[in-house]
Amino acid sequence: MRKVSAKPEFHKLSMREYDVLFNLRICPGGRSRLVDLNRYLLISQPSLSRMVTRLEDKGLITREADPTDQRAMQLSLTPKGLAVQQEIGREHVKHIYEQIGTALSEDEFIQLQQLTSKLRSAIQ
Repeated sequence: MRKVSAKPEFHKLSMREYDVLFNLRICPGGRSRLVDLNRYLLISQPSLSRMVTRLEDKGLITREADPTDQRAMQLSLTPKGLAVQQEIGREHVKHIYEQIGTALSEDEFIQLQQLTSKLRSAIQ
């Protein structure tokens, strides 16, 4: 993880900030309440709240009232946030491949994907 976090793409945003953008991007409808988003992150809810404020200040995410619960807010990516997430994501995938791309054969990568999907399904 140290090697990954030291890559140039994480000079713009930290890995944790990128993780927030990535998870917002894959949420159904591109929106999530803070409490729901927090289920997918390795960060405390108070830390996530502060991070959301920083990302909002940078113009990367927006908060809107949740139409189903007036006490809650929904988070979503701004167009700028989506662009930053995609830019960092492309570089991140390239660097991950550089580090582990030759370690497994194509069949082993397929098997790894199947196993991780199975594990993800088991914990959801």
